Amino acid sequence: MISTVVSRTSLTHSKRWVVKIGSALLTNDGAGLNREGIQNWVDQIAELKRQGIEVVLVSSGSVAEGMTRLGWTKRPTALHELQAAAAVGQMGLVQCYETNFARHQHNTAQVLLTHADLSNRKRYLNARSTLRTLLDLGVVPIINENDTVVTDEIRFGDNDTLGALVANLVEADTLVILTDQQGLFTADPRKDKHATLIDVARAEDPAIQAMAGDGGALGRGGMVTKVRAARLAARSGASSVIVGGRIENVLIGLRNGEKIGTLLVSDQEPMAARKQWIAGHLQTRGEVTLDAGAVQALLSQGKSLLPVGVTKVAGNFERGEVVACLNEAGHLIAKGLINYSALEAQKIIKKDSKDIVSVLGYMDEPELIHRDNLVLA
Repeated sequence: MISTVVSRTSLTHSKRWVVKIGSALLTNDGAGLNREGIQNWVDQIAELKRQGIEVVLVSSGSVAEGMTRLGWTKRPTALHELQAAAAVGQMGLVQCYETNFARHQHNTAQVLLTHADLSNRKRYLNARSTLRTLLDLGVVPIINENDTVVTDEIRFGDNDTLGALVANLVEADTLVILTDQQGLFTADPRKDKHATLIDVARAEDPAIQAMAGDGGALGRGGMVTKVRAARLAARSGASSVIVGGRIENVLIGLRNGEKIGTLLVSDQEPMAARKQWIAGHLQTRGEVTLDAGAVQALLSQGKSLLPVGVTKVAGNFERGEVVACLNEAGHLIAKGLINYSALEAQKIIKKDSKDIVSVLGYMDEPELIHRDNLVLA
């Protein structure tokens, strides 16, 4: 049995949220851009930020808004038409967000991603570094799938999945999926009058998969994709909430621990789950040898790996690929995603991080491997 009090209380203490808003909400079920709704959600996000929460917004709606602007009443099936609609609609969507966040003196940043950006380790690290920098600067990243260039073979398929992958990417505590339903029910409430709202469940529980329904005409997602997204977000320890976006002050209510929507919790602590997730991707492409001080810093102090602690580089790897960290006796200490290529690493080993710029002419990161991207052997 999951304690509702304990689970809901976790939302009142979380510090980094990914908020995903679906197409049906953003476009008034296809009637045009829901400017009043967007203003309301932005006001709530601004209040969350005032309370110290970092927020990443994942927004659907570009295709639906493009359809409205182009006078289309039926979602096209041809890929080039979908891409055209996305290109047209993205303009209006971002303009609306920018205008509303400016009322609160918040800067925004548009970030368009494809599946390739998050499956390729180099792009993954680049995206992660950019989003972390934006959050550090107090900027609200507004993320959407890059529908204009994406193909059927590599698309996320829905922004619920994108929201979950972004939650993994930025190590969010909470993924909030705003939808046109109140949450996840035991059955389809449109067909079964006895269906009841699920309050709290485990994201990994296979039983909840059978309770999800199909998507609507405007969006590509449905409850199935939302449940899958929650399971995906749980890989890095994030809890997910599937909740009605039209509920008054829904985001503030969640922050205050109100019993609204369906909370799907992860079985693991965030960092432990993230390490497990990274570990599942680790196929080493090279090796770095550490001096005794660096080994001690990794094993006993939980530190990142700095260039100054590395004595030797082997292999032909690129930024974002996985390398093995060895002690001077050749024993495996850790594995991790490296921030520099083998050629770059060779030039900066044994040097202080502050010297990276003078050696390379630039600095992507002060660490060779950040502790969040490193798994001990």
